[in-house]
Amino acid sequence: MLMSVPVQKDPAVTRYYFDIRDATGLYPDEEGLEFGTQREAEVEAAQALADLARDLAVADERREVSVEVRTDAKWVFQAALIFSGSRTTQ
Repeated sequence: MLMSVPVQKDPAVTRYYFDIRDATGLYPDEEGLEFGTQREAEVEAAQALADLARDLAVADERREVSVEVRTDAKWVFQAALIFSGSRTTQ
C-alpha cells in the first residue's frame, strides 16, 4: 500500500514574485520563485533586468522597465532599468 507523505515547506524559504512594469502596464508574476534570503531574490531581479535589457537592445528600444518584487505578505523592493540622456545619430 502506497502512502502519500506531506511535503513540508522550509519555514526559512520565502516565495518572491517578480512583476514586470513598463510604459504599457504591469505584468504580474503568478508563480513566483522560492529563495532562502532576500539577497537571492535581488540577484534574480538583476538577472531578469539584464535579460530584459538584452531583449530591448535587439529591438532597438530605449524604454524604462522595472521588476517589482513582492511576497505573499508585502511589497519588498524594485529594481529598474532607466535610459537617460540625449540620443546621438550615427
